Amino acid sequence: MFFHDDKLQFEVRVEKPNPLFAKMLQQAIGGVEGEIRVCLQYLFQAWGARGPKKYRDMLLETGTEEIGHIEMLATAVALNLQNAPLSMQESAANGNPMVEAVLGGMSPRHVLSTALAAMPMDSNGVPFDCSHIYATGNLAADMYANVTAESTGRMLAVSLYNMTDDPGMKHMLSYMIARDTMHQNQWLAVIEEIGGDKVHPIPNSFPQEMENEEYSYAFMSTWRDKDQKAPEGRWMKGKSNDGRGTYSTTKQPSYSVPDIGPALPKAGAQHEQVKATS
Repeated sequence: MFFHDDKLQFEVRVEKPNPLFAKMLQQAIGGVEGEIRVCLQYLFQAWGARGPKKYRDMLLETGTEEIGHIEMLATAVALNLQNAPLSMQESAANGNPMVEAVLGGMSPRHVLSTALAAMPMDSNGVPFDCSHIYATGNLAADMYANVTAESTGRMLAVSLYNMTDDPGMKHMLSYMIARDTMHQNQWLAVIEEIGGDKVHPIPNSFPQEMENEEYSYAFMSTWRDKDQKAPEGRWMKGKSNDGRGTYSTTKQPSYSVPDIGPALPKAGAQHEQVKATS
């Protein structure tokens, strides 16, 4: 169950409305790096969480916080669209400086579909489709996915911050950047609490003796030139990061060319494919 308040989570103000920036803000709402993505990711992770209840509760708290971020951004979009021209003629007749924004990239959906308000879409007008919601049921895997989500989200917020000269928008975005900092560290803290390096390999519940251990810690080089050396680094020598093996290198391919046999007569292939033996 959710409860709501009529107040925003943090102040949102726009001193110089900018329809083009409203379009850019849509990426932070419905883009792959955006707030709808992390909101639903955390909520679905929570709703499917098994194990210690505190992790479910924490995910619900942060998922709900992200709803507030969506509200802030939707408000920012609407404020940036205030007084935006609804037609080219209106812009030209009034000598409206926003005509440049209309001709140069203002989202037509803001005019055509919402009467100058936000939509659950990215900056290109593509609707959010949940294709990047990761809720695996594995706490460690989900936390790493969350760190990635908050990292790319913070990159986007920083880009938006650098893109605007509006003091109000910088004020709001500085808050969102700070929350991304917290959330990155929050998920890393969970990883540390559940074992740190000991969470690897994920899932750590699968017996490693059942995998082909010859290749468990071997860096695979795919250079065809025998004189070309594999890129050297920490991943090639010494103790593995999970402490369960030692890094090495290997080269492949080392097996035969695959043979899947001729085509079946009724499979729709050519005669030559059906008769082929090599």
